Amino acid sequence: MKEIKEHRKDSKARKGQAILGAPSCRAEGDQIVFRVHKGVKTFALSKKNNLIVTGGMDRIVRLWNPYMPGRPTGMLRSHMAPIFYVYISEEDKIFSMSKDNTIKIWDIEDQTCLFTACSKNNGIKGEINACHYIPGSRSLCVATDALAVFHLRLRLPPDPYLVTSHKEPVLCCKFNKLFRHVVSCSERSVVKVWDFESGKHLFEFGNAHDGFAITCLTFDPSGRRLITGGRDGCLKIWNYNNGHCLYTLKREDKSNEVCDCTYVEVNRNKYIIGVGWDRRINMFYDSPDNFHHFQKPQAHWQDDINRGHKEDILCIAQCPPTLLATSSYDGEIIVWNMLSGHICHKFCTPVPAASTALDASVTQLIFLKTRAVKFESTVASLISNGPQGRIHAIQSVFQPRSNSRKELKHVSILFLLLLNISAHVIHSFPYRLSVLLESVRCGSTYSKFYTSDEDGFVYVYDIKDYALQESKEEAPTYVNHWRAHLKLILSLEVIDEDSILLSSSIDRTVRLWSLDGEYIGTFGQAEPWETFTRSSWKHPMVPYEILIDPQSMPIHPVLEGESSAVQISDQDKTVSEASTAEEASDNLRLSQVTITDEDIKEEINKQFYSQASGRRLKHERSKHLNRRVNHGGPNTYRTINYYEIDNFPGNCKKPDVSVLGTDIFSANYQGIAEH
Repeated sequence: MKEIKEHRKDSKARKGQAILGAPSCRAEGDQIVFRVHKGVKTFALSKKNNLIVTGGMDRIVRLWNPYMPGRPTGMLRSHMAPIFYVYISEEDKIFSMSKDNTIKIWDIEDQTCLFTACSKNNGIKGEINACHYIPGSRSLCVATDALAVFHLRLRLPPDPYLVTSHKEPVLCCKFNKLFRHVVSCSERSVVKVWDFESGKHLFEFGNAHDGFAITCLTFDPSGRRLITGGRDGCLKIWNYNNGHCLYTLKREDKSNEVCDCTYVEVNRNKYIIGVGWDRRINMFYDSPDNFHHFQKPQAHWQDDINRGHKEDILCIAQCPPTLLATSSYDGEIIVWNMLSGHICHKFCTPVPAASTALDASVTQLIFLKTRAVKFESTVASLISNGPQGRIHAIQSVFQPRSNSRKELKHVSILFLLLLNISAHVIHSFPYRLSVLLESVRCGSTYSKFYTSDEDGFVYVYDIKDYALQESKEEAPTYVNHWRAHLKLILSLEVIDEDSILLSSSIDRTVRLWSLDGEYIGTFGQAEPWETFTRSSWKHPMVPYEILIDPQSMPIHPVLEGESSAVQISDQDKTVSEASTAEEASDNLRLSQVTITDEDIKEEINKQFYSQASGRRLKHERSKHLNRRVNHGGPNTYRTINYYEIDNFPGNCKKPDVSVLGTDIFSANYQGIAEH
C-alpha cells in the first residue's frame, strides 16, 4: 500500500505518465503459507511452545510448527460445529469454542480433550458474539445475550487416603428422625441421602436448583418431605426418596438468595418460612389441597415492611407456639409474634470498638425450648453467635415489648447474658477471640453446648445449670474440644437418642462423632459402620487429613505466648502444683551436683555418635553381627532373609590332618603327578 501511494504521488507530478499496474507479489522466501482446505477462522500463537493453533469451518483444531507449514503436528477432532475462537494459556492448555456454544480444553503434550462444556450443561443461551480468555484469573468470558464467566479450576490428583462426601463444599446437612437418613446438599446443587446407621450412600439427585448452590434445608413435621432453599431465590419441596419436586415457592418480583428456612405451625395452619437477601419474611401456606406447582408467599406483616430488617436476613429460628427470631447482616436480632406479626423485641449485637472488622453478622440462632416454655424473663433462652468469636445468650425474650431499641454494650468476652431493658451484662469469661465461632448447637435436654469455629474445631460446654437466674454466675464449665474438619463447619446437629454429633464442612465432608469427640466415620468411606457397635467406629483413629495437618498439633501455653484459653479444673490445678513442686526439687538436686570436664566430654561423644549414625565404628558394627536386617519389600510375596556377614580375611592356614594317619592333600598331588 505504501508503494502504491508513493506511485500515485509521483504520477500526479508527472503528466502523461501511464497508470501504475498491480504491485509485485511477495517473494516466496519472505512468507510461510499454511494451507487449510476450508480456510482458517481463528488462530493463536505461543512463542513459549513454538506453536501455532488454527481452527475453522472444518471443525478441526490444527497444531503447526511455524517453520514446517507442509503438515500439521497434531489434529484435534471433537467439535461438531465451526470453530471461531482458540487460545493457548500459560498452563499449556488450548481453549477452543465452536458455534454450537461448546467449549473444549485440550492438553498440548497429550493432544487429548480434558474438558467439554456444552450449552445444555453450562446454561449458555443465545448466539455467541465474542469471547475472551483472562490469564490472571484463568477464566473465559463469553458474550451472548448475557455475559458469562467460566473459571478454570485445576484439581489436584486424588489422594487415596482422603475420603470426601461430596465433590463440592457441603453447605447444609440435616438428620431425618423418621427414616433415620442424613441429607446433605452441596454448592453444585446436589442432594445426597445417606444411611445414618451404616454410612452407606442411598440416593442422590443433582441440578436441584438449576445449578445454583443449596444454602439451607429442613423437613416437614412428618419427615416425608424435604424443603430446600438456594441462591436462585426459590424454596422447593421434594420427595427426596425419588428426587421429585412437588412444589416451587418463589416471589414473582424478586429472586434473591434464600439464606435460611423453617417449617412452623400456627393455629393449626402450616407455613414454610424463608428469609434471605430480600430482607423480608416470606411465609408460604402449606396445604394438601393446593394443586398449583408454583406458589406465592402470603402478604407481609406491616411491622416487617415498616420496622423490619434493613440488611440481609441470614438465619431464622422458631420457638413454639408463637415466637420467631431472625437475625441480619448488621447484627440486629428481632423477635416476632407470629399471631399478630408485631415485633416483640429488638437486640443489637455489640461490635468491639477496637476491632477493624466490619462484619457484625449473626448467622446462627437457637432457642433453648425447654427453658422457653417456662416463660421466665431471668432465664437465658436465646443464643446467637456474633463477631470476634463471641456467643451471646439473651434473656428477657418473654417480657412485654419495649418501644425503644436497646443497644448492648461491648465487652471483650465470649458469652454475654444480656437483659433487654437494662442491657446489663451479668456474666463474662475469656476465650480465644482470634477465631470466628460459626455453628452453635444444643441437645434437646440443653445440658451441653456445642460450638465450632472456622478452623474446624468443636468446643463443648456444660450449660445445664447455667444462666437460670438474673444474678451473676460463674462461667459455663468447659468439657472438651477436638478438631472435626479442616475448614469452616457450617452445620452441627446433636442426635440425642443416639448420643451422636453430626457435622458438615466446606472441606466436602460429612462426619459422625460421639458426644465425647470419638470419631465414628465419614459418609462416603468404603467401610460401613454400626452406630450401636463401638468396635466398628474409626476411633481411636482420626481423619487422615486432620492427622497430617500442622494446625492439629497441640500448642503449649508458653509457646503460644498467652495463658491457656481453656479453664483449668481444681483437680488439674492440684496436679500442676504437684508437678511444679517436683520440678523445683529436681532443680535443687541438680544445682547441688558438681559437673566435671570429663562428664562434659563424655556427653559430647554420646551426642556425636548418636547423630553420626551412618559412620559407626568397627567394634560397634561387630555387635550387630548375625542380626536380621529388614530391607522392606512387598508383603504379598515371600521375601528372602538377609544377614550381614563379617569380612573374611582370605589367608588361612593349612589344616593339620596328621590325626588321620596320612596327608590327604599330598597324596592327591602325588597321584596327579604320576598320571
